[in-house]
Amino acid sequence: MHYRITRHSGYAAPPDAIELLGRRLGTQSGGMSFTMRGAEIRARWDGDVGRTAARDNLAEVGRWAVFGLVRDVCEAAPELETDWFAVSQSD
Repeated sequence: MHYRITRHSGYAAPPDAIELLGRRLGTQSGGMSFTMRGAEIRARWDGDVGRTAARDNLAEVGRWAVFGLVRDVCEAAPELETDWFAVSQSD
């Protein structure tokens, strides 16, 4: 599954928020891989929640897994705030 991490439109994040997060995430972490693409980070999650999970349910589980990792990174980095970021599914 593929996801986009972007700046959340409802919060005043600094202009370099995505770059700061990207440096903290690296290219792989927590069973996910990340790449910078302009003003967003692309995430790939290959979670194993069973083959019987409906695609919509699997997509939501993956979105929360990506967001959970973003939250963990932000909690460990004083220069980042979780509220600055949004995670959405990407096709």
